[in-house]
Amino acid sequence: MLARALSATPVGVAAHPVEVEVDIARGLPAMNTVGLPDTAIKESRERVKAAITNSGFPFPDQRITVNLAPADLRKEGARFDLAVALTLLAAGHSLRGADLSGWLILGELALDGRVKGVRGALSVALWLRQHGNGRRLLLPRANAVEAAVVEGVEVIGVESLAQAAAIICGEQQAEPTVIDLGTLFAGGSHEHGMDLAEVGGQERAKRALEIAAAGSHNLLMVGPPGSGKTMLAERLPTLLPPMTLDEALEATRIYSVHGSLPPGQGLISRRPFRSPHHSISDAGLVGGGTIPRPGEVSLTHHGVLFLDELPEFRRSALEVLRQPLEAGVLTIARASGALTFPADCMLVAAMNPCPCGFRGDPVRECLCTPVQVRKYRGRISGPLLDRIDLHVEVPAPTYGELRAGPSGEASAQVRARVVRARAAQTARRPLTGCHCNARLNPTALRKVCPLPATADDLLAAAVDRLGMSARSVHRVVKVARTIADLAGRDAIAVADVAEALHFRSLDRALA
Repeated sequence: MLARALSATPVGVAAHPVEVEVDIARGLPAMNTVGLPDTAIKESRERVKAAITNSGFPFPDQRITVNLAPADLRKEGARFDLAVALTLLAAGHSLRGADLSGWLILGELALDGRVKGVRGALSVALWLRQHGNGRRLLLPRANAVEAAVVEGVEVIGVESLAQAAAIICGEQQAEPTVIDLGTLFAGGSHEHGMDLAEVGGQERAKRALEIAAAGSHNLLMVGPPGSGKTMLAERLPTLLPPMTLDEALEATRIYSVHGSLPPGQGLISRRPFRSPHHSISDAGLVGGGTIPRPGEVSLTHHGVLFLDELPEFRRSALEVLRQPLEAGVLTIARASGALTFPADCMLVAAMNPCPCGFRGDPVRECLCTPVQVRKYRGRISGPLLDRIDLHVEVPAPTYGELRAGPSGEASAQVRARVVRARAAQTARRPLTGCHCNARLNPTALRKVCPLPATADDLLAAAVDRLGMSARSVHRVVKVARTIADLAGRDAIAVADVAEALHFRSLDRALA
């Protein structure tokens, strides 16, 4: 007696189909699973058996073989429990009139037959829309809203094995999950509970935030403890343009595969902001594992990754950030192959000017020697520093600035200018192939960033004086292009290049 069903598993951020085959034959009672299963799948025989018997179905007292094809694809997790249970019942003729050919099934089973949520439901729905040939998606109720975001896929959420069996047999009406995508997506407003106006003083740092938001540039803030670096970074998402629907789907897909999408939430509609502790492992920051999963840099796709106390992070982890900062993607290679994860995020980092934190402070004395300062700053490699567009010093606020309270423009006012600057970059996309200035390659840079003679002379002098690398020069020109966009200018002016050079403070300090 043989039965088949279709399921799927995430590979990277995409879904890969998995055929579940169950064969029931004469022999000593046993249940074996083949097809490169991990420990969780091997243990599923106990969960499946308990769920079937506790749901009122007979469990075959024969030799059972479960095959998960393709056999060369490693599978993990308990996502195949529901498909295995339904296929086993179909093979044992316990489901009258069951036809599994029109379904894609996934879900974890509890011992009492309840169906629990799984990772990657959105990726499975996206795959089904392209390759499903009219199949319906049967999955846990907890994942139904997430999967129903994908138009053109009929999503049926179930709470128990008994309910799933009744739907498969036609004994219970299948009720597709229907959502209002417009209402769901409208929930991603900019009401973060924070505003840039709450930051007293720090006008130069606020200007750097505006430029970073307008061109999606990476930013490094250097200042003593308590100067407001974290406060500024937390308000950067309030300056960014609202997410588009495509961006929201891409971000949600990553959270779904990672398993960190809140239950019942269909979309990540606000730009992500994540701030991992400096003790995070390399795999936690950039992704990894036997079967690679996304790390923090991918979880901030289309958002902001904030690294506080940058020199305290592992050097190996920081160096792996070079690829995503340059290309917007991260490739993780294993012996079995390589997987590429989206990682188009803005890096905002903060550090002290020296180990004690008080170098340059007018009141508190710095006790660090020049050797200690160089060693501290040397924890950040030159190639990584080259990939950070803006360096800004954040001095300690004065008592008057603290007492004055909120000052300057609100986030909404700054965001309006950022949106206009991003619109200008989008208009150039047919010419550049880039959605923002930070992603301009050298060819596109020559097309849209011609410099006047005076600006070119200024930049040449800066290169001679500071010993800037070619990558740093390109970063300066990109920032100058963004400053011009904020001002509404079609051409870059010498003042734009001068301001861009002004935001290379670490280049000057190390020259």
